[in-house]
Amino acid sequence: MDGEYNVTYIILSGHVEVQKYRYLYFLIMFTVYILIICCNFTIVCLIWIHRNLHEPMYIFIAALLINSVLFSTNIYPKLLIDFLSEKQIISYSACLFQFFLFYSLGGSEFLLLSAMAYDRYVSICKPLQYPTIMRKTTVGIFLGLAWLVPACQIAVPAILSADMKLCSLFLNGIVCNNSIYNLYCVSSTTRSIFGVVALTNIALFPLLFILFTYTRILIISYRSCKTVRKKAAQTCLPHLLVLFSFSCLCAYDVIIVRLGSEFKKTARLIMTLQVILYHPLFNPIIYGLKMKEISKHLKRLFSQTKVM
Repeated sequence: MDGEYNVTYIILSGHVEVQKYRYLYFLIMFTVYILIICCNFTIVCLIWIHRNLHEPMYIFIAALLINSVLFSTNIYPKLLIDFLSEKQIISYSACLFQFFLFYSLGGSEFLLLSAMAYDRYVSICKPLQYPTIMRKTTVGIFLGLAWLVPACQIAVPAILSADMKLCSLFLNGIVCNNSIYNLYCVSSTTRSIFGVVALTNIALFPLLFILFTYTRILIISYRSCKTVRKKAAQTCLPHLLVLFSFSCLCAYDVIIVRLGSEFKKTARLIMTLQVILYHPLFNPIIYGLKMKEISKHLKRLFSQTKVM
């Protein structure tokens, strides 16, 4: 406790030999963060500039990439500061805010992937109705809900946690995730219920909806002509790869929290880095390579750069 300002600080005890390797950690994570920003915003700018990419599918991709940058920005700046600091600490209020953004933006990713799955379903299974269904207003509503619903759902357990008594100030991790629940003296039934409701609404239901939607697309495509099957494969495969990647990382996060005490510190750090490190880079790489129109514009951009 800071007596003058009465601020509670949490000690992030998940770092491994940070005093010895601080500059190496900083260099690696800083490089990754710059790559995340550059790779994601390159594709976002291409979608913004080129009118043939002003379609719902590409707008959702741009939103997903912006969400990845926001997710990384919630984590990387604080992480970089910790690497160069003598003590790896964070105020309890800032920790709760990081917790809120961590899961709110994670939930937004699932809802954006759900919107993309619905877009692909309408495009492939109901092509004649596509312009009527996927209007600009519909896309705007989907985008608004994708960010607003998780924020409202996660805000409740975050607010309920604000006044809870802490029995420990040592957080077994390097970011504020569900591990903060281990700091409290007693568990809150109300907070746990809201947590389960939030998990169901922003992760489980969207995941089931996505799987159901792509199953329907697969069945209808299999019964259709070769052109429809090719279109389905080209546009749906990148989304499924991103979904698989993100679902694995969510599973990692749960495993880290639930079995944290049974993991060695180094193993826990490596698993945490899996959650925050490669997925924000994975998205632009997948969409840049697998989406035909985006790949075409990227090749033109790089060819122009070489000429210059």
